[in-house]
Amino acid sequence: MRLIVVDDDRLVVDSLKIILGAQPQIEVVGTGANGNDAVSLYAEHAPDIALLDIQMPGRDGLSAAREILERDPAARVVFLTTFSDDEYIVSALKLGARGYLIKTDVAAIPPALAQVMDGKRVLEGKAIEDINFDGAGVEVGTTRRPAAFVSLTDREFEVAELIARGLDNKEIAATAYMGEGTVRNRISSILAKMGLRNRTQIAIAYLRG
Repeated sequence: MRLIVVDDDRLVVDSLKIILGAQPQIEVVGTGANGNDAVSLYAEHAPDIALLDIQMPGRDGLSAAREILERDPAARVVFLTTFSDDEYIVSALKLGARGYLIKTDVAAIPPALAQVMDGKRVLEGKAIEDINFDGAGVEVGTTRRPAAFVSLTDREFEVAELIARGLDNKEIAATAYMGEGTVRNRISSILAKMGLRNRTQIAIAYLRG
């Protein structure tokens, strides 16, 4: 597979180029340091996968991915993140990215990229099926939902689904016909019941479910 690697940390780029380039099935065809580099490198090389940092000075990875995917909807974009990037993950998936990988878990990157080439999405190096917003798993009342969500009320589960779709609180309020204050309360209740820290963890639990 042919890759471009874009990250504003030169050490990360150089390390990944060496580590990934040592894999017989991987060729790093270009490297860059910001979102503009990512767009131009993708246009120049048409790589199999664009491996992009999310947070970069100037133009970030999300903006670059949006342009790349607008030009080529079949593009395989995978984001490199740190745990502090949680708030970006749902936006990345909503854009159509094929997943995200933790920068520090270098050993997990080559096999995860192979799964992306096989048509899977990867979250933190683990493959999941393509996102299905219909829910599946355990029947609760008239709905089926991932097992992790069985403790939620119907309205809480509805909010969780909308979070997983990438909607913000204002959009959830408009879609679910409830006030923004009610949305915030529902999210607080979901987090407490599921033992999670933030809305991104809600989305990831849903996507994995």
